[in-house]
Amino acid sequence: MANQIALPENLVDLSSVVRSWNGVDVVLTEFSATGRVLLQLAHDDQSRLGMILDEVGEGRAEPRLRGNVPCPIDYKPRQMHFTPAGMPLWGYSDDVRYARDINLCFDIGALGERCEIEVPHDLAGTPRMRFIDDGIHALVGLLADAVSDPDPSAQLYGDALVSAIAIRLLRSNRSDAKGAARLSASQLKDALGFLEASLPARVDLATLAGLAGLSQSHYHRAFKASTGLAPYQWQLLARIERAKALLLDTLASLDDVAAATGFADAVHFGRTFRKLTGATPSAWRRDRLS
Repeated sequence: MANQIALPENLVDLSSVVRSWNGVDVVLTEFSATGRVLLQLAHDDQSRLGMILDEVGEGRAEPRLRGNVPCPIDYKPRQMHFTPAGMPLWGYSDDVRYARDINLCFDIGALGERCEIEVPHDLAGTPRMRFIDDGIHALVGLLADAVSDPDPSAQLYGDALVSAIAIRLLRSNRSDAKGAARLSASQLKDALGFLEASLPARVDLATLAGLAGLSQSHYHRAFKASTGLAPYQWQLLARIERAKALLLDTLASLDDVAAATGFADAVHFGRTFRKLTGATPSAWRRDRLS
């Protein structure tokens, strides 16, 4: 039997799910409590960007740089916090019964290098408590929704979200003067050939960008400018097109078609197929074979 980890006072349950994109560990954590809770948060060996997703109760959770010292910045809706590596961070709540939060944990230098961003020196070592950035907030919310998505295309989707978050966070709101240039004909041919040959497996954005010799953020914009679709959208639609061929040209069951095109099961396949085509796989097959 596994050892039970002792929880801090009044914390009755704690569970986490971790997913990695672009070298960033994305940690979704749920807490249930019966009173005041003070908890030193994990991953202080990495830089962390975090925010509360849900809170239930009369109080508010707050980030603290010292456990016994309240956060000096007042609560704000849609707030986030950033702490550099090596800086302890505490979570405090006075009367929150349930909370769900997300933390992006990363090596700030490696993330900047991976996304080809020069990180300002002052940003790398300076905490930011309860700051507001609606763009980052929206992107992190989308990332939270993708953490439990088993679909192979979620890899490209999450990679792109992390890259976009890194640009906004690490460039410290400096604008990017470069426009969204298109991929060259050879770059686009290489990209589509690689994606097609890799179906239905996961492909990460760094691999695609490396084929073209571009940064991930530049590549993502250029791919979309060239095709009208983000890489993850192109991959998902290509899988649906392959599924259509199997539905028309074989007698494969929906379970077999789902497995062949990278979906977790027939239910996941059917839900995605209907969303993109307007019909269930069975109805789509029947209409075209009748």
